[in-house]
Amino acid sequence: MPDCNNWLPPPVFTCERALQEETLQSVLEEPAIAIPDELEQAFRTQHRLVFRTAYRITGSASDAEDVLQTVFLRLLRRDRSALTLENPESYLRRAAINTALDVIRSRQADPTVPLPDDIPNVQRPDTSNLRQALAVAIARLHPRPAEIFALRFLEGLSNQEIAKSLGISQVLVAVIVHRTRLQLRKELRPYLGERS
Repeated sequence: MPDCNNWLPPPVFTCERALQEETLQSVLEEPAIAIPDELEQAFRTQHRLVFRTAYRITGSASDAEDVLQTVFLRLLRRDRSALTLENPESYLRRAAINTALDVIRSRQADPTVPLPDDIPNVQRPDTSNLRQALAVAIARLHPRPAEIFALRFLEGLSNQEIAKSLGISQVLVAVIVHRTRLQLRKELRPYLGERS
């Protein structure tokens, strides 16, 4: 009689076992994805920035993780002969903003009902609708004003920093910020208690 601790039943489905071995062998033979050192370094130093930026726009940790993954996968798939980034922090922040806005826009096209995170007995002002309305309103903006608004009010950059990172004048940034705030205030009046 075989040792009780080492006894294994005979394979019931020999065909399935052969398929598993074949699959395992193909995985082992597959070449590993070579991640360039620059990309790995950028991920190590900037992943928090990308996540934080995406989270501020989407309001969801899972969406922010999706944005983080998408941004770095796009960098990985970039042509190796492409120019190196002059300012990786600025590029990644802008990529996170644009990808997060894409997530919000796709959510509008396929609306889902979010599960409540609140504990039912705790009384807090309901800001979830305002946050969601703001995200939707930002997603409706043209890409450049949405990006500038996110950099200014969600990332906390100054107009001068935004102008430098986008390569535009500080006056243009101020004008776009002003117009965007007016437009968003108009769209969010019902949430702000203002009359039309």
